[in-house]
Amino acid sequence: MDKATLGGSLLTIVALIFVIHHGGPLSAFWDPHGLLIILGGTIGSLGVNYPLEKISQAFKIMGKVFSSKLEAPVNIVKRIVEYASQARRDGVLALESQLDKEPDPFLKRGLQLVVDGQDVDSIEELLQTDIDQMKKRHETAKEIFSQGAALSPAMGLLATLIALVQMLGSMDDPSSIGPKMAMALVGTFYGAYLANAVYMPIAGKLGVRSAEEILIKKLQLEGIRQIASGANPRNVEAQLLAFLAPKARLSQFA
Repeated sequence: MDKATLGGSLLTIVALIFVIHHGGPLSAFWDPHGLLIILGGTIGSLGVNYPLEKISQAFKIMGKVFSSKLEAPVNIVKRIVEYASQARRDGVLALESQLDKEPDPFLKRGLQLVVDGQDVDSIEELLQTDIDQMKKRHETAKEIFSQGAALSPAMGLLATLIALVQMLGSMDDPSSIGPKMAMALVGTFYGAYLANAVYMPIAGKLGVRSAEEILIKKLQLEGIRQIASGANPRNVEAQLLAFLAPKARLSQFA
């Protein structure tokens, strides 16, 4: 579980509950009908705007917001340098024995292409296509949640308008106008909360996760390209460490 996501979500909820509780009962902010309009309306509108397959894919990618399974780049660099050393010493065909041990599918595929004797340009083109397609999937997922952030306040306003119309249609008891007006505004609250505390932060975190994953893929691509070119392991390491922050650039040859 991502600590920043969990902590940020809990802090937002606790802060809202604290403020609401000290101003009145929590039950005043419970409106299942308004919530249904906002959630149903937002998801329904997204369904009109995007294919079901894209929406389903976006919710699967959303898992990256709560859990990051990316391997530390410095560990990947270490393995690639070891592969480069073995290829330099025993030839690229010697890497075939390492394929089953490599846990990363992208890096494994790249090594397989090297073992199969593909030229450097072909390897780079194939793997870059993988990166580009992954980037497009992530951008679509981010766009869907950003669109959800734009739709939620509008749906909240719609829920408020419905409640106001119903209130104005039954004004026989003047004493009930205040409570009904307060309940009508809850829909706007729901819309603002979902947009600014759910959809928009998810879109932002997906953007961050995508950038991290693309960086690792590009690092791996460069490593595979260097191995296929027969580069010296020291040069391979130097090229790959350039992708990392200065504090993380720990050389195996130092």
